[in-house]
Formats: sequence, structure tokens, C-alpha cells
Amino acid sequence: MSANSTPWRSDTVHYRRRLFVSRFNLAMSLATMALGMVFLCWILATLFVHGMAALSPALFTQMTPPPGASGGLRNAIVGSGVIVATATFVSTPIGVLAGIYLAEYGRAGWLAETTRFVNDMLLSAPSIILGLFVYTVYVVPVGHFSGWAGSMALALIAIPVIVRTTENSLRLVPGSLREAAVALGAPMWKVIVNVTLRAARGGVITGVLLAVARMSGETAPLLFTALNNQFWSLDMNAPIANLPVVIFQFAMSPFDDWKALAWAGALLITAAVLALNIVARAAFRQGKAR
Repeated sequence: MSANSTPWRSDTVHYRRRLFVSRFNLAMSLATMALGMVFLCWILATLFVHGMAALSPALFTQMTPPPGASGGLRNAIVGSGVIVATATFVSTPIGVLAGIYLAEYGRAGWLAETTRFVNDMLLSAPSIILGLFVYTVYVVPVGHFSGWAGSMALALIAIPVIVRTTENSLRLVPGSLREAAVALGAPMWKVIVNVTLRAARGGVITGVLLAVARMSGETAPLLFTALNNQFWSLDMNAPIANLPVVIFQFAMSPFDDWKALAWAGALLITAAVLALNIVARAAFRQGKAR
């Protein structure tokens, strides 16, 4: 009788041990998630309280003011939009075409592996390094800061994001779709344009939107490239106002009116990034459903 009960007791002990380990790991995971959510909600609540207090119509209609005067962030908002739009216009075709090459033509080979390695390095590189690179190769030879330099630095940040998401989205397209199109006599470029890209459209759009969201809040590259401008200017060949640098400068100042504008600008960027992430997720789900 005791000989038969020994395996049963051993199995019970192992089961209880595994159950304890499983519940302990689950509890620790929930605790760390709750801790992270507490800090996230704390940050968002602080940003919302201080930012909403400074929101007004003047924020979107008046220029950045001198100390002690009322004003807004109109030039910084428009300047950020111009810089980010230019960077998106430059980075999107480069990133999409590179992603197409890696997914459709470069599944193997030294060139594809090298491209993926360089892309991964750019994806994980600190943004300030990219800003210093553009400062060295463009700003110093030209002799002045400019919006073009800022867009170039932001494009270097966006390209690896678009390349990675485009490649992954195209790899998710079933090979049977390509084979069917080729069997009907379609050339490879038509297969890519009319079949694979159309099927992966949601993922590609998601990558572009995520890249735009990441570019929108970058400050370090713009400090070395676009710098800032207190006045209204859309000249991309000169220093141009932008929200991240204005927030950095106003938040570090001793003036309360500037700090209030910095809180409002931070709230605008956070809301824009949140909206872009929501749109990106919606586009990805819609593309996946199709």
C-alpha cells in the first residue's frame, strides 16, 4: 500500500509546486504591470492638469512670446508639421522600397543580410547620434542650421521603422497569392504592386504612422539641426521653430508663462502621438481583417 502511495504523493507535490510557481509568476506579472500603469497614469494626469490649464485659442493663433508677454505656439506647431511632413515624404518611399527588396528579392544573400544589420543598428541607435551625424555632414559644411537638416535627421529615424514594418508585413502575405499571379503571366513588379503590396497595405500604413509618431516627439536631433526660431518662418534653409525644442527651452526657463506654454506643447505632442498610434492600430487591424 505504501509503495503505491509514493508515486501519487510525488505527483501531488510536483503539481502543487508548479501551481505555486505559476500563481507566483502571474501575481508578479500583474504587480509589475500595475506599477507601470500607476506611473503612466501619474505622468498623464500631471501632463493633462498642467497642459489643459494653458490651452486656449491664443495657443494656435499667436507666436511664441518674449518673457512676460502673452503668446502661443503657432509658429512652433506649423514648423513641426513642415519638418515632420518633409521627413515623411523623404523616408516613406525609401523605407517601403527597401522593405520590398528585403521581403521579395533579398531573402538570402550578403547584401540583404548587410542591409538588415545596418537597419537594425539604425533602429536601435540613439536619436542624438543621428542628430550629431547630420550636424557633421550637413550643418557644418553649409555653415548654418536649417529645416532641411532637421528633416534629414528625422528621416534617418523613420526609415528603419518603415523598412522593418514593410518587410514583416510583406512576409505575412501567403506565397500562394504570388504563385497564382505569376501563373497567370504577371511580371514580378506587377505581382508586388497589385498583389503583395495591396494585401499588406494595412501593415505598411501602420509602419509609416508609427514612424511619424516617433519623429513627432524627437528633440535631440533638432537641437543639432533645425535649432529654433522665435518668429514666423517657413524657410527650410534657415532655423525653423518646432515644438520639441520650444518645449525644451521653455521648460528650462525661469519664467512661469513660458513653462505654461511648455506644458501645453507637451500635451499637444502627447495627444498627437496617441492619436497616431490609435489610427495605426486601427489600420493594422483593418488590413489584417482584409
